[in-house]
Amino acid sequence: MAYLSDIEIAQQATPLPIREIAAKLGLTDDDLIPYGHDKAKVRLSVRDRLQDRENGKLILVTAISPTPAGEGKTTTTVGLGDALNKLGKKVVLALREPSLGPVFGIKGGAAGGGWAQVIPMEDINLHFTGDMHAIGAANNLLAAMLDNHIHQGNTLNIDTRRITWKRCVDMNDRQLRQVTDGLGGPLNGVPREDGFDITVASEIMAVLCLASDILDLKERLSNIVVAYDRDGKPVTAGMLKAQGAMTALLKDAIQPNLVQTLEHTPAFVHGGPFANIAHGCNSVTATKMALKLGEYVVTEAGFGADLGAEKFFNIKCRKAGLAPNAAVIVATVRALKSHGGVAKAQLGEENLEALEKGIPNLLKHIENITEHFGVPAVVAINRFPTDTEAELALVREKCRELGVNVALSEVWGKGGDGGIELANEVIKLCEQPSELHLTYENEQSLEEKVAAIVKNVYGGDGVTFLPAAKKELDRLTALGYGDLPVCMAKTQYSFSDDPALLCRPSGFTVTVRGVKLSAGAGFVVVLTGSIMTMPGLPKVPAAEAIDVDENGKITGLF
Repeated sequence: MAYLSDIEIAQQATPLPIREIAAKLGLTDDDLIPYGHDKAKVRLSVRDRLQDRENGKLILVTAISPTPAGEGKTTTTVGLGDALNKLGKKVVLALREPSLGPVFGIKGGAAGGGWAQVIPMEDINLHFTGDMHAIGAANNLLAAMLDNHIHQGNTLNIDTRRITWKRCVDMNDRQLRQVTDGLGGPLNGVPREDGFDITVASEIMAVLCLASDILDLKERLSNIVVAYDRDGKPVTAGMLKAQGAMTALLKDAIQPNLVQTLEHTPAFVHGGPFANIAHGCNSVTATKMALKLGEYVVTEAGFGADLGAEKFFNIKCRKAGLAPNAAVIVATVRALKSHGGVAKAQLGEENLEALEKGIPNLLKHIENITEHFGVPAVVAINRFPTDTEAELALVREKCRELGVNVALSEVWGKGGDGGIELANEVIKLCEQPSELHLTYENEQSLEEKVAAIVKNVYGGDGVTFLPAAKKELDRLTALGYGDLPVCMAKTQYSFSDDPALLCRPSGFTVTVRGVKLSAGAGFVVVLTGSIMTMPGLPKVPAAEAIDVDENGKITGLF
């Protein structure tokens, strides 16, 4: 039997005009800024107009620690939204925008898969409405103004050895991680060491995703620390008078993007910070707008629950005053067997012993969500044809011991119809009382916040702060930034900072090698292990399989 690829399914779909999708939510043409036939931005004034309306139920979709076998978190998110829609609920999805780095690298896009996708898939995975380009332009404008200030006399007394702001590009390009620029004589600037981050790791992305409106965006941009002067004092974007021009570049980008699923469920796709090097959640503006427009809002956080969900709770919910009513933890039998030590080629074979060895990874994520954070949860098993009844029964049994139900999800092959069991479970969970608990208090020291995450979320024994990191934490505390939350930059493959320690490791410590202030976003980035803010391409990039024919039809995108 021949299967259609994700892009073939998406290209065969017939989207409704975006104004009809908007009308489902009670939006008018005046509320939209159309970007063609099937996508639009929604004006921020909509949220202000509906501020007295009661919020809908917020559902977070997260997952086990990712493996090469895949989990299907976005696919499950989209399918759950379609299933709730089939049950007569007014649903809005709130997803992240894909980065071009993974699209052309190894992970692919982020529009879902099979019969549970958001469309137009090609646009969403490529240039979309230009948000990524606007963020990159604002980031690089700030970099240009910083270097120009130094070139023109440096009245702020900036120490060129202590510049923290990097340029960015939305592409995996390891060649740009460390560069030397300003070469070629006095007319070409001041020579210095520099570097690039991928756009989704830029603080501008985090600022855009956490800002509540235009004025808040401008204030946050003004607070960005780009360097330190020769007296060790912070130099900000506001001191460079860059915030106004940067806001002008971002005035449209801050407005949420509205699209639809294959089954015409409304979906906001807005903002896209990575979860292993940034905070991994879609924008606050999109989430809050969705909560005013829908009875149920289904959102997701990147990678496993130890990364995206932890930051969703400790950063996004803390900053925006949000609290989810329920959580879905996505897993596959194949991925759990991978955590149990099975090679990818043998994952289709029944192996109860390996499955039982790998299940503790899922159980730790369940404990984190339900016991540590206090959010009711259901496990969604993204079912594969090779899953056996004995394997599924084992997963159910182990989850039931923690008081959590398991629902099979077959949305990849059946769309919303394949998510009805999961949707019914989610509806029940949303009626249960819940009270969100955070991992640490604002008043705790930065070191204590890191230690609390390592101990309570990762299950580690402790933290080792390298001397340079400890010195930077002490300095940031002295400068008044000690009450900020922390954003852990860590491998997605393990609870630890070692990607080789799979399943549910114990007896480990996490090493903090560096610290980076994101004053505009309002958190401190903590760098662990060998995590990098500019990824590289794999040996065989996905870009090699992407093509376009004489009619402009794209192939190979996934």
